[in-house]
Amino acid sequence: MRVIDADVVVTGRDEPPLSDGRLVVDDEGRIDAVGTQEDVAVPSAAAHDSYPTVTPGLIDAHVHLQGTREMNPLVWATESSELGTARATADLRSLLVAGFTAVRDVGSSTGLGLRGAVAEGAIPGPRVFTSGQSISQTGGHGDSHFLPYEWAASGDGSLATLADGADECRKEARKRIRDGVDVIKIMTTGGVLSEKDTPDQSQFTDAEIRAFVEEAHRVGIPVASHAQGAPGIKAALRNGVDTIEHGFWVDEECLELFAETGAIFVPTLSIMDRLLEHGSDHGVPDYGLEKAREASKAHFDSVERAYEAGVPIATGTDFLGPELVPHGENALELELFVEEVGMSEHEALQAATRVAAETVPADDIGTLEVGNRGDVLALVGDPCEDIETVRDPETVYVDGEPVSL
Repeated sequence: MRVIDADVVVTGRDEPPLSDGRLVVDDEGRIDAVGTQEDVAVPSAAAHDSYPTVTPGLIDAHVHLQGTREMNPLVWATESSELGTARATADLRSLLVAGFTAVRDVGSSTGLGLRGAVAEGAIPGPRVFTSGQSISQTGGHGDSHFLPYEWAASGDGSLATLADGADECRKEARKRIRDGVDVIKIMTTGGVLSEKDTPDQSQFTDAEIRAFVEEAHRVGIPVASHAQGAPGIKAALRNGVDTIEHGFWVDEECLELFAETGAIFVPTLSIMDRLLEHGSDHGVPDYGLEKAREASKAHFDSVERAYEAGVPIATGTDFLGPELVPHGENALELELFVEEVGMSEHEALQAATRVAAETVPADDIGTLEVGNRGDVLALVGDPCEDIETVRDPETVYVDGEPVSL
């Protein structure tokens, strides 16, 4: 049993932080009590730690655990998944040290194996929730446009597989469910780093999207959609998708659909920020840089409008592992929410905890409350005053135990 005291306890809930707060985590790694130090007694024989601030462990709701070290999509499609898996184990350590105790991997050939290795204690890392490989239409964002079709269609070791027509989409969803994924990831628009399409082009028909959603929801798992242009965002929302990833061009009708459906927006501002600032120095193809420049202002404006409209927004970086977008620097997304979108520091923390937790099929992470996992981030400063404080955690706890790496 462990007691964690702090001058400020940020619970992750939409409520003011606790002053002079106390957590008690039981021997099973779950929170047994949370409140003020005056109200919560210290159990006998409990370990006892004290900090200036504690928060729930952070969650990145959009990563790729492919273990790539290049920004060239040709390398992503051709290097071995074994090498990627080995590198991704290092990425998981970096994420954990940085205070991320859970991640949602939305497109990799490595995520399922990594999830199992973390769960059994073979490697250290955050809790992994994964889609396995994402699913694209032929010629879509997840297709390797530069490869012969037969190679791309095989899907061997790549971030995505291909499906066309409602029946194929349904079967591909069932394959993922058979593998035991936590979420289905699809692509309803083109994208920045896919060679022969553009972010404003819609992909997958309504019938195809419905097939994915019906299969996933039947077994209680959510559907995430890469969706950048407004028509593809609307198609995804109308047909029941649970989270919208990226959302470059969110118009008024999109906002109305968010309100009607309760879907969560995962904007991934971090990768756009890094592409614009440093992409040309890290091997990003010219076509990707050009599309990023064209979409950047609309992207940031869309997130600001969504925030002002009350759309639930979760942190997600779209980081992959290369030097440009390395795992371990994922707190950038919280800083961009504050600096570019206008969120308060406390709202940004909720986006990285409670709201991000709602993107995965788990009800025991994301907030510090009785019954939840004892995943805790201990900080030297107060992130409600300076959000950059989360970049340098003093201690990270998983199930109430301090992580030692």
